[in-house]
Amino acid sequence: MRLADFILRDTEAILAQWEAFAATLLPAAAGVKSLALRDHAQQILEAIAKDLSTSQTREAQAEKSMGRAPRLIDAHETAAQTHAFLRARGGFNIKQLAAEYRALRASVLRLWIDECQPTVPNMDDMIRFNEAIDQAVAESVGSFSAHVDQARNLLLGMLGHDMRSPLQTIQMTASYLAALNAGEKVTEAAARLIRSGARMQALVDDLSDYNRTRLGLGINIVPSNVDLEAVFADEVDQLRAAHPDRRVDLDVLGNTQGVWDGQRLQQLLGNLVLNAIKYGAPDAPVRVSVTGEDAEVRFEVRNSGPVIEQSVLERIFDPLRRGEGLDDTYDAGRSLGLGLYIASEIAIAHNGETEARSDASETVFSVRLPRGQ
Repeated sequence: MRLADFILRDTEAILAQWEAFAATLLPAAAGVKSLALRDHAQQILEAIAKDLSTSQTREAQAEKSMGRAPRLIDAHETAAQTHAFLRARGGFNIKQLAAEYRALRASVLRLWIDECQPTVPNMDDMIRFNEAIDQAVAESVGSFSAHVDQARNLLLGMLGHDMRSPLQTIQMTASYLAALNAGEKVTEAAARLIRSGARMQALVDDLSDYNRTRLGLGINIVPSNVDLEAVFADEVDQLRAAHPDRRVDLDVLGNTQGVWDGQRLQQLLGNLVLNAIKYGAPDAPVRVSVTGEDAEVRFEVRNSGPVIEQSVLERIFDPLRRGEGLDDTYDAGRSLGLGLYIASEIAIAHNGETEARSDASETVFSVRLPRGQ
């Protein structure tokens, strides 16, 4: 018997084994009704049977083996994708999801081979069946991961949002205590609260920006007419005050007027300079150069220090990553490893781009900003 005919004829027996195995996936399966345990299993089996009955070229077989099977016209999602979404929402984990397909593969082949005895099973059917199962696994894992990522980012976004109010209260209270002149000890304690609050605020802001980008919303900007020289001079002054032991130079050449979000560009520059201060040679200056051209403004942040390998440079703007040799510690709670990523996203929000290069003489982060409309 051909495998497609067997699947359609014995669907109920296969579903019974699917349900029995799904019921063992605890604790998510506890109390789940039969219909939910069988969720979209019948549609998945029907899709596999239809695939087995459809002629397939070698090229199509190769595409499917790489998870690129053709999508049905007007199909919003496959049964495997819907199944994965509902499993994720029901509290199943990705290992349990994969285990369902492993058990399905084994039970279908075992039942079919027993049915074929004493005849030898069709080997092409077996190969095509394994391809179809692998395609369903790829679709399910992709859908499951996307749902989990979305849920996590929404949770982190809400957490960052809800932390703002109590954090602002702490900062306001600390500022009030500092203004009371209630003694040196109280003033020092208030100053520590203010500094800690500022660091926490920076972390919350980074977290909120990160989640906006992961949710596909991008960095929020409010463009207006800006003189980049004045904006950067103010940011550099603040950085010098925060790091009095480090030298930060600023050189400006040409027209620096444009339509940008000034506060966001201060944040971009601040992230690049702080990165240079953190990883650059402590006895060498950090140099910021700004050049205004006809259609755009370019600026660079340069520092001396260890060479960053090319493999690290290629991913240096990725979120939550630090390359080898760039200190994998959490930096005493001061950083989430998002500074360079957010700097890059701010540039993208302005239709600009960021680049990094490094050699024995220096490391350079460069930004190109169209003047905007």
